[in-house]
Amino acid sequence: MAVTERVTEAATLLLEGEACSGLGEGASFTALDWVRREFLAKLGFEPYPGTFNLRMGGPEWESARRAMDAEPGIVITPEPGFCAAKCFHVVIGGCITGAVVFPEIAGYPGDKFEVISAVPVRQALGVTDGDRVAVSVVC
Repeated sequence: MAVTERVTEAATLLLEGEACSGLGEGASFTALDWVRREFLAKLGFEPYPGTFNLRMGGPEWESARRAMDAEPGIVITPEPGFCAAKCFHVVIGGCITGAVVFPEIAGYPGDKFEVISAVPVRQALGVTDGDRVAVSVVC
């Protein structure tokens, strides 16, 4: 009897966004013990304190967002009192690996692309607010 295996290839979404400052809450969130454990176990790295934010828009973003919404992603399981999140592996600026995090909370901005990485992305790329940054998302 032959065994067949369903093999699915990951899709890569190529996007571009505008670097922007966040609310400053990422550093305290990524410093939480349970968050660091979840990211290390499920994404393979401990996050640098804080996040790198891009503002996204346009038809390519809308299409990519629908595609990511339809995928299971990598689920971050919260401790009580915190929200769950869905992540996807990314490459930012063609050279830095990390993950985009979509917190599962009402009212989360539809144009926000929040990246965690093991390195300080903004400094590593030398970008400032308003700079355009390429990102590849693996889903």
